[in-house]
Amino acid sequence: MRDDFVHMVTQNQGIIHKVCSIYCDSEEDRKDLFQEILAQLWKSFPSFRSESKFSTWMYRVALNTAITSFKRGKRKPDQTPMESHFQIADEGYDTEMEEQIKMMYKAISKLSGIEKSITLLYLEDRPYEEIAEITGITQNYVRVKMNRIKKKLKKLMNIEE
Repeated sequence: MRDDFVHMVTQNQGIIHKVCSIYCDSEEDRKDLFQEILAQLWKSFPSFRSESKFSTWMYRVALNTAITSFKRGKRKPDQTPMESHFQIADEGYDTEMEEQIKMMYKAISKLSGIEKSITLLYLEDRPYEEIAEITGITQNYVRVKMNRIKKKLKKLMNIEE
């Protein structure tokens, strides 16, 4: 079970990095949230029943953990370093790429928790059906919400330019 977990998380760890980048401003907070999400994934792994894709399940756990942490203002995870326990390399993003999307992240950071989740999944080119499954809302509401988010982001980015 442990080897399966390490293999699947290693293949999909970009999901965790993206969630952390959306929900955290500082590198320290991103690392803390990364650890927290990893711990929650491990804790929840026995309940993964392959009814959906692993990446879909992983997004759901990561986003729920981030939203819960965001709501509580909690930024300190269990102090056990999970990535060294499971030997999962922390491959960060290319800093040049992060600079290019910094302004968009700044606008996204002003969105609510669910709006951030929907935006992240939309930017990942996830179909509305999968976004609905991950977030637990209807496809129709995802479409409505995404249209409102686009307008809100345009407004936020025009203010900042």
